[in-house]
Amino acid sequence: MYQPTAFREERLETLHALIRTHPLATLITSGVGGLIANLVPFTLVDSGEKGVLRAHIARANDQVEPLRGGAETLVVFQGPESYITPSWYASKREHGQVVPTWNYVLVQVRGTPRVIDDPAWIRAQIGNLTATQENQRSAPWKVTDAPEAYISGQMKAIIGVEIPISTIEGKWKVSQNRSAADRKGVQDGLRNEGLSEELASLLGHQSEPNES
Repeated sequence: MYQPTAFREERLETLHALIRTHPLATLITSGVGGLIANLVPFTLVDSGEKGVLRAHIARANDQVEPLRGGAETLVVFQGPESYITPSWYASKREHGQVVPTWNYVLVQVRGTPRVIDDPAWIRAQIGNLTATQENQRSAPWKVTDAPEAYISGQMKAIIGVEIPISTIEGKWKVSQNRSAADRKGVQDGLRNEGLSEELASLLGHQSEPNES
């Protein structure tokens, strides 16, 4: 990943927080048929040095074969993003030497996958994923709310995937290379046009750009 120093994020707790907030990731594998990518929701377990990703996918998914092969896998978690118009910059009014860009936040994870056929493991992963998404609701849905025979039948069509994280990288492109006035303009613009409060909040935590 192209990663200028100003945009590099290395704090593991920050990277993990984005994964948990935006768990739907692009799972990318390479096999005899070439590259394959699918959107898959993951759970993150605090295990080992950098954590472990867990998920489940359909047995009929073409990615099962390369995952069973154990080749290195790339998982991309996309956070908030937005087009940034130069019209928001204070410097546009000063000298006009500005161009559009795009702000975004993402985490890339690499690791060697393991395919899991154990029904108990898969059931636990489904339960954890569901609880993570449902627990904030006033009446959370639970896997046990569905008939057991139905759940057992559904589970026969999926397999588990576990990826111990070998490398994890973060890129927080949130106008760190702009002046404080320009960053404030971007923050106000995002909020005034209702584009991304999450991204706007991130701009409020950036320091002055390094001019050296």
